[in-house]
Amino acid sequence: MLSRLGALLQEAVGAREPSIDLLEAFVEHWKGITNYYIESTDENTPAKKTDIPWRLKQMLDILVYEEKQQAAAGETGPCLEYLLQHKILETLCTLGKAEYPPGMRQQVLQFFSKVLAQVQHPLLHYLNVHRPVQKLLRLGGTVPGSLTEKEEVQFTTVLCSKIQQDPALLTYILEGKKTIGRKASREATAPLREAASVRDKDRPHIKAPDNGTCGAWASSAQLPAETEEPDGAIGESSLITTLIGLCKSKKGRVALKARENLLLLVSVASQAAATYLVQSSPCCPAIIEYLCQLYQSLPSSLDPADIAALEGISWRLPSAPSDEASFPGKEALAAFLGWFDYCDHLITEAHTVVSDALAKAVAEKLFVEILQPQLLHVSEQSVLMSTALLTVMLRQLRSPALLQEAVAFLLGMDQQPAAPEDSPRTLCTHLIRHCDHLSDEISIATLRLFEELLQKPHEHIVRSLILCHLEGRSYVARGSPEPESYEDTLDLEEDPYFTDSFLDSGFQPSVKPPPAPATNPDGKTAVTEIVNSFLCLVPEEAKTSAFLEETGYDTYVHDAYGLFQECSSRVTPWGWPLAPPPLDPHEPERPFFEGPFLQMLFDRMSRILEQPYSLNLQVTSVLSRLALFPHPLIHEYLLDPYTNLAPGCRSLFSVLVRVIGDLMQRIQRVPQFPGKLLLVRRQLMGQVPGEQLDHQTFLQGVVVLEEFCKELAAIAFVKFPPHGPRLHPSKPPEGHV
Repeated sequence: MLSRLGALLQEAVGAREPSIDLLEAFVEHWKGITNYYIESTDENTPAKKTDIPWRLKQMLDILVYEEKQQAAAGETGPCLEYLLQHKILETLCTLGKAEYPPGMRQQVLQFFSKVLAQVQHPLLHYLNVHRPVQKLLRLGGTVPGSLTEKEEVQFTTVLCSKIQQDPALLTYILEGKKTIGRKASREATAPLREAASVRDKDRPHIKAPDNGTCGAWASSAQLPAETEEPDGAIGESSLITTLIGLCKSKKGRVALKARENLLLLVSVASQAAATYLVQSSPCCPAIIEYLCQLYQSLPSSLDPADIAALEGISWRLPSAPSDEASFPGKEALAAFLGWFDYCDHLITEAHTVVSDALAKAVAEKLFVEILQPQLLHVSEQSVLMSTALLTVMLRQLRSPALLQEAVAFLLGMDQQPAAPEDSPRTLCTHLIRHCDHLSDEISIATLRLFEELLQKPHEHIVRSLILCHLEGRSYVARGSPEPESYEDTLDLEEDPYFTDSFLDSGFQPSVKPPPAPATNPDGKTAVTEIVNSFLCLVPEEAKTSAFLEETGYDTYVHDAYGLFQECSSRVTPWGWPLAPPPLDPHEPERPFFEGPFLQMLFDRMSRILEQPYSLNLQVTSVLSRLALFPHPLIHEYLLDPYTNLAPGCRSLFSVLVRVIGDLMQRIQRVPQFPGKLLLVRRQLMGQVPGEQLDHQTFLQGVVVLEEFCKELAAIAFVKFPPHGPRLHPSKPPEGHV
């Protein structure tokens, strides 16, 4: 009995002794650091060659060990109390600012990071912790290439992780009080004087956390009582500006880690924290300001072709792939596109409040204030470069919020169809006019912009450019009897798109027009009739694909199938109808205008035999993108040759018919036409060396026309195969837009 009692007493004494020894050891190590500044006279010895790093390590180990011992009691240990009461972190911050001995800032950053990461007790709520943390943040992140970048990014990693766990910490780290922003004289006190004064301090009662408690946020997201009036300190270096500075680091790992930390910060789950981040921190302005700086640093001599060809740029790998050919301005372009991709990713992953604010800031600062004046500039080089850059940005864009802002910027949100006499009030109207510009380069670049836009999952794009003009089906003749035969629908002598010389040319369609087209129960023309109409449109004398391999219709069917599946999956959420609305035969006809976009495309298409090859390719590419959309009005207007058009209206097929009429006349004026046409096709395919020929533009246009008709036939086939419409294509895996 007595032996057991003695053992218990001995155990109790042993349990109490480490507590006393730990505090004495902790104080001894801290005094050892302060004594260094009193006794040392060598100002050139690096901090890592002194005993300061070892003593800081011992202090950290003591804090961690003490916390484990106190875990059962749930109390703050005496060593941690000593750290807080004697403002040890404040003193270390001052020593780090003085950078004495050399390299001291690195040691201080490491100590702060490890204490905050390894001590589980909540610390950042205490004034004597978050105030030195703020001061330490203001010491770095502003000078590119700093020697402490590695330690700074580790420090910010810990802070962002803590904020992610407890969003209430955000105000304590980002607050911008006048008392903090002021250059207080005590902050500039000599390190020696402040360090020496620590030895004689007593142990006053520990300070309570700011704002009384570490509890939940107020619903209004107000700052704590001490920090309700932020001032210019927001513009000073803080966690946000430090992270932005580290994101600019030339060291790839540092920059990547800083971006990951900033992403962690903006994705806080708390509504109040996100609101504070937007309204009371430099988060959005700093991110967008850097984006605009990168854009404005791009050389004005950038080639639009180089801009369009640069791919594979990601915020995780912002540098351009090394296997691509180098060109002037490549590094600057890769840096801009990498940061734009990062902004897009931030908007995707951030809290909705932050996401919307960032997207609006990009639209206002980059799109409206910088890009719009360049797009409307009189300088062709300015228009070319800004259009090419905007196209690449659209290609990289994935976030719905930023896509919404981009669509509103380019097209506006007006749902009303435009009239033919409307003046170019909007950016969209100017861009459409650029597609028919005197400069072929500007026309091609702007057409590429619209093609990229049409591939984005936003219904307003298709509705604004196309559907708002087709609704009501004013292009269909009202009250006219249905034709009895196909010949009645295409009476060449009465068709306004044909001329008399077409019949006198001696050329005839490649296949005799079929009898009246068969129709499906829903009234749609049978797909075989549509396919044959497009395939037989170009006369045999103007066809050359039969003489070469891998240029047949089957190849287009394969390609069109994949593109249509992709397009259908993108528009499925929009709930488009499966058939056009029925016409009221008693409704009076209304004037039809296809809209400025289709008007421009049809005008361009009508000049296909006179335009450069590259321009023709781009025009037909945009029209193919439009034809792929599974909307019944688009299909009827662009792909159904048997639509009974109202007087004065034109469709894609009627434009092609008129081009064929022009082709029939011009063939007669080209000697050895079949041989030259075949040679031009082989030149375009790279089978024979290119050489300048007479009528080369015309011959290239004939080749494009033949291929475009086959492409339209393939699109019609995959949209409505013989067994019925493909209404429910297989859905691809879920992912970003």
